[in-house]
Amino acid sequence: MTSFLSSLGGVSEILILVAIGYGLTALGWFNDRSSRVIAKVVTQVALPAYMIETICSRFSARELAALLPDLRFPVLSMAVLFALSFVVARVIRVDPKRRGLFKSMFFNSNTVFIGLPVNLALFGPKSVPYVLVYYMANTTIFWTIGVYLIQRDGPHAAHFDLKQTLGKIFSPPLLGFMVGVVLVLLHVQLPSFLSATLGYVGDLTIPGSMFFIGIAMYQAGIKNIRFDRELLGVFSGRFVFAPLVMYALVAFAPVPLLMKQVFILQSCMPVMTNAPVVAKLYGADSKNAAITVSATTLFAIVVIPIVMTLVQHL
Repeated sequence: MTSFLSSLGGVSEILILVAIGYGLTALGWFNDRSSRVIAKVVTQVALPAYMIETICSRFSARELAALLPDLRFPVLSMAVLFALSFVVARVIRVDPKRRGLFKSMFFNSNTVFIGLPVNLALFGPKSVPYVLVYYMANTTIFWTIGVYLIQRDGPHAAHFDLKQTLGKIFSPPLLGFMVGVVLVLLHVQLPSFLSATLGYVGDLTIPGSMFFIGIAMYQAGIKNIRFDRELLGVFSGRFVFAPLVMYALVAFAPVPLLMKQVFILQSCMPVMTNAPVVAKLYGADSKNAAITVSATTLFAIVVIPIVMTLVQHL
């Protein structure tokens, strides 16, 4: 019961920030342009600064070197979910015009805008390396397989653009993480004023991320959520199959308990906020994607405390 209340408290912190973003959008303070600006500030400025400062100040070269093999868990998990998405799409008869989008939303998690703040609230900064390992796998798979699937729903033939894909994979947050790792491996000590500045900028990450989610939820319109078979199918992927598959992979593996807990939580995060953006770009059903993001984000508020309570008993 204590772990449930603790996780509920952590999720409540996130929920309050999302509610502020939602409320300010309803009052007209935020709009679509505000959303784009906040997303840019978080992903291109605050999050990279947070990565560099956190990695440099809290982790040793030995700890970071031990992380790379852990990539196998999120990669294997998403491979299994990818295969399952075909089965579920066929069983529930997903509309062919949304089949690629459905599959992409089924096996990709919101590992940064929701995953990072949630893990920080529940586990603190020590969870960041494991969050980033999952993020590396998730973002690579989304911007390759996930985007290709969404493209297939659009009016034009799907194609793979290596240059564009690499630009998305090696995003500012991942580059910030890589810079931090290099500095630690080279035993470079940041000057105190620079470390403090990066810390101040990095502190924008959590409130900025949550405001962005609140704006997106308001724009999608909560009243538009309809619990049809396709939405429930995505729910099964995000909140049932994903944590079960990850649990099966890590439960008996000789890895740190914290890594197991973070990976299981990361696996059952809501749909990536990039899904509606990519869907709109390629002429797929962006409205359906936006509503699914909102619905899974709201439901995650219920799921996360339950999953957190269960992972305490690993």
